[in-house]
Amino acid sequence: MTTTSSDVDVVLPCLNEADALPWVLARIPAGWRALVVDNGSTDGSAEVARSLGATVVHEPRRGFGAACHAGLTAATGAIVCFCDCDASLDPSLLVPFVREVRRGEADLVLGRRRPQGRGAWPAHARAGNLVLARMLRRRTGLRLHDLGPLRAARREALLGLGLTDRRSGYPLQMVVRAADAGWRVAEHDVPYLPRTGASKVTGTWRGTWQAVRDMSRVLAEAPATQAPADGRTVR
Repeated sequence: MTTTSSDVDVVLPCLNEADALPWVLARIPAGWRALVVDNGSTDGSAEVARSLGATVVHEPRRGFGAACHAGLTAATGAIVCFCDCDASLDPSLLVPFVREVRRGEADLVLGRRRPQGRGAWPAHARAGNLVLARMLRRRTGLRLHDLGPLRAARREALLGLGLTDRRSGYPLQMVVRAADAGWRVAEHDVPYLPRTGASKVTGTWRGTWQAVRDMSRVLAEAPATQAPADGRTVR
């Protein structure tokens, strides 16, 4: 993995992912910068990431959204990508996403997870995702099938969304506020692999439905004034 300056940053929220990091970081496209956001790991994840050439950002406040937003604010590239750090998704799949954003063909590009093999996506996690996708469609009109973490957009536009959720609702809030701002949102199939290690959110029914509750609160928010991806103001 190269650490040269780049206009593309990949935010990798990380909580005890030392075993997965070598696989993930080896697949960061050449010339892009990996930002591993350590969210309180106790297994040496930060040291592993640093030894492999990644930039490490520390976010002591626990929460998936807290880690993602810390990475977004630390990013300097014109385009920011997000990817889980558990080896369930290959960050090299982001290359066409970035190309689409760079060409102005879409403002936000999402990966629709397609499970590969047994155990890649437990039934309870799929059920929760299906419920949320339907709720999102009713709220925004976007005909998306997944709220997966693999995604790409322009950094300044993302900051303009004013994202406030710091838990499991962060990825959904990004999509909802982008839709409210009139962004063009694209979705493409990506292979979804069995993760390395234990899931922090969707490994249990309880964790899954806690995430659903977090996201339901996001969907209940009233549409707010947002900055669209091209910098115009809409109401």
